[in-house]
Amino acid sequence: MNVAPITPDLIPAAAALWHEAGLTRPWNDPMADAERALAGATSSVLGLVEDGILRATAMVGEDGHRGWIYYVAVREADRGRGLGRVIIEAAERWLAEAGAVKVQLMVRDTNTAVIDFYERLGYEDAEVAVLGKWLVTV
Repeated sequence: MNVAPITPDLIPAAAALWHEAGLTRPWNDPMADAERALAGATSSVLGLVEDGILRATAMVGEDGHRGWIYYVAVREADRGRGLGRVIIEAAERWLAEAGAVKVQLMVRDTNTAVIDFYERLGYEDAEVAVLGKWLVTV
């Protein structure tokens, strides 16, 4: 299995995967999110492509200290094959190579199955509140 930054032609497939996985929200344009990540010097969208099909993704970004992982998704038909672990490990490697000393991600607190998945991979509750503010009108 090969995990590498996706090419722009795979952005629609990534956005479709994120929608299938329930990660999209009306106020976030997943296509624009992917385009920004691919255009950034400290960010990317990693994809696991097998047999010509985008099966898993993780958006990664490094802020000078912390690495962030977003849009982790595995096709529903491919769940249970260990692809989630593969894409997370690839994201961690990408972030470590970019200089991140810590990795963070956000999971909705109601998504207990995903929280359990990350805990099995060594992640723990950082006991922080995530606050946000829009800088543009959505």
